[in-house]
Amino acid sequence: MQIYHFFVKDSIIRPKFDMKTSMSVPGSVSGGGLQGILVVHLGNNYYFCFMCDDINNKMMKTIRYLLQVAIMLLSLGAMAQQPHKTLRQWGFPTGVFSTGHYNAITDVPGVTVGHVTLIQGDDVRTGVTAIVPHQGDIFDKKVPAAIYVGNGFGKLAGVTQVQELGNIETPVVLTNTLSVAAGIEGVVRYTLMQPGHEGVRSVNAVVGETNDGRLNDICGMHVTSQMVIDAINQAHGGPVEQGNVGAGTGTICFGFKGGIGTSSRVLPSSLGGYTVGVLAQTNYGGILEIDGVQVGQKLKKHDFIEHIGRTENVDGSCMMVVITDAPLDSRNLERLAKRAMLGLAKTGGIASNGSGDYVIAMSVAPDNLIDANAKTITSTVLANGEMSSLFAATIEATAEALWNSLFMAETMTGHNGNRVEALPVEQVLDMLRNRN
Repeated sequence: MQIYHFFVKDSIIRPKFDMKTSMSVPGSVSGGGLQGILVVHLGNNYYFCFMCDDINNKMMKTIRYLLQVAIMLLSLGAMAQQPHKTLRQWGFPTGVFSTGHYNAITDVPGVTVGHVTLIQGDDVRTGVTAIVPHQGDIFDKKVPAAIYVGNGFGKLAGVTQVQELGNIETPVVLTNTLSVAAGIEGVVRYTLMQPGHEGVRSVNAVVGETNDGRLNDICGMHVTSQMVIDAINQAHGGPVEQGNVGAGTGTICFGFKGGIGTSSRVLPSSLGGYTVGVLAQTNYGGILEIDGVQVGQKLKKHDFIEHIGRTENVDGSCMMVVITDAPLDSRNLERLAKRAMLGLAKTGGIASNGSGDYVIAMSVAPDNLIDANAKTITSTVLANGEMSSLFAATIEATAEALWNSLFMAETMTGHNGNRVEALPVEQVLDMLRNRN
């Protein structure tokens, strides 16, 4: 029996005779001497192996016909598996301001994001997300910052020094509730490893968290300080991975699979041309609304439906990181951070009793970075009257980041066999299309 190999790439059939395959096929698959077909999928290529008693023009026509049918079926299968898209990519832009190029927090110049995603066995579903505000020495060139507490049922580390001094001196790290200690250790070790920090004796690590204990073996404390360092070192600009990645690997939002989401807004030049970027780790509840549509009510899936025998856990947490290149001091950054909670409200979030909802806001305007060795500091900041457009941009970017975390997440099974379904995107899109 002879074996003939072909492969299909970009819907083009190409002969390939340098592969060797041996297998036995019981019985005849079809007449005319064709004994069997083997299909192997490697990367973007499909390899087809035909086993024939002999090959002639008639057999070659049969093979080519079968290949064309295979191409059609493979194409249909690929179309059936729709890629994950953000709300905007599905054709539903929200808000009045334009997004940045990537519609991500990395649209703010100098900001980078890194993820370490930890999925092991049946029970470990967690990770780390690091947000690096600028590419200089953050400890020496501290970032004006503020933290706003929407609801304080959480374990955010580093809050009081930020409130007292009005700056952040490290990358911001997000992880799970019981890994905050590992997050602190990782951030401190990273800072001490940087050149010129041999004499540093105090580091205020800012580490946020949400509780991923339903899908993750959170008590196993699987996150290590090295994973935190890796997330910081792997941080990059450009597109940001969203959904089931990093600190969002095991999170749940409105009873659906949550995760990491991001978005940005760019003000027109007449309003300063500033960029606002938001990254969120979503693990909270309420009554889901998407762009004004009462999705939670329509799906009969929200936190207050006990009367029909189904309840969703209203408690959880949401970490929101807001960064702008607008020159703001810590006072106006706190005002900006408050508006992110209005973005959460636009999604139907309610900042429930057991939810830790925090907003970390930073300004990376280069001229306003705080020199750790300076005796005096002179900075130029926006006046209060220039803040309203930034407030609106923050609300828009926060809401879209939160929605994106849902649209980009995938169904996940984790700890103790718990399964959390992804947002039913097609149903939601129908609701949005037919809202009127």
